[in-house]
Amino acid sequence: MSSTWFRRIKKGVLTSTTEKKEAPDGLWHKCPECKTTVTIKELEDNLYVCTKCNYHNRINAKEYFSILFDDEKYTLLFEEIVSKDQLGFVDLKPYDKRLVDAMRTTGVRDSMSVGAGNVNGHGLVIACMNFNFIGGSMGSVVGEKIARGIDYAIKHKLPFMIISKSGGARMMESAFSLMQMAKSSAKLTQLAKAGLPYISLMTDPTTGGVTASFAMLGDINIAEPNALIGFAGPRVIKETIKKDLPNGFQRSEFLLDHGFLDFIVDRKVLKTKLAQTLGWFMENPKTIKED
Repeated sequence: MSSTWFRRIKKGVLTSTTEKKEAPDGLWHKCPECKTTVTIKELEDNLYVCTKCNYHNRINAKEYFSILFDDEKYTLLFEEIVSKDQLGFVDLKPYDKRLVDAMRTTGVRDSMSVGAGNVNGHGLVIACMNFNFIGGSMGSVVGEKIARGIDYAIKHKLPFMIISKSGGARMMESAFSLMQMAKSSAKLTQLAKAGLPYISLMTDPTTGGVTASFAMLGDINIAEPNALIGFAGPRVIKETIKKDLPNGFQRSEFLLDHGFLDFIVDRKVLKTKLAQTLGWFMENPKTIKED
């Protein structure tokens, strides 16, 4: 019996590619959760939230500032502060080289940006983490920008907000990074003594030393839907305690049910809810006037 019936006559792709057209990069977005594909423009118009399943895609300071501040007008503060390689740290590549690469690829100076502007007429100072800069890791610059942001808020009698999105302390700065936990917590005490509110918004992910310090110290602690929030990751915890974890463990909804959060807010109503929250604390809200 001949076996030639199953042999491939011609090898390779037979379809002509002369008419094939590639989609330009940055034109389409596939939702990581439900796999729905939309244009980048549709995603931006929906504040980077999936139009089908409401998955909140990760965004950074530039996007949050545009969403929250009135007319997308705000003042960036302390942009002159940049990280330095004090320890000569080298892992896969030198830390100073990693910093230069991160600045070039992200267009930001570090994993924290501070902006001052108005939210529905309420003056507010926002310190927002950039996850695209070395995983939003907390280094010396993060602590220093929080400290100076709080000083600015006290000087101008403004409420203060931190939007957290971080993998935790920056290992390349060793103890210098861990010191920022105490530094930022102490500065928040000064803000409280000045009678000014601090709002903490936790987004996906908020982990490590960030959770163990300023992220959980808000007068109001809020989070976006389904954000991962915790100190150690669920895999590490499971391997440590040798037990299965509850469904949704360390997600926003789980933390809300167990008293760690005041409420969860969808990004599409975040600005309105934030202005309402500021109204609870600031009887006579102060508006930042443009220079």
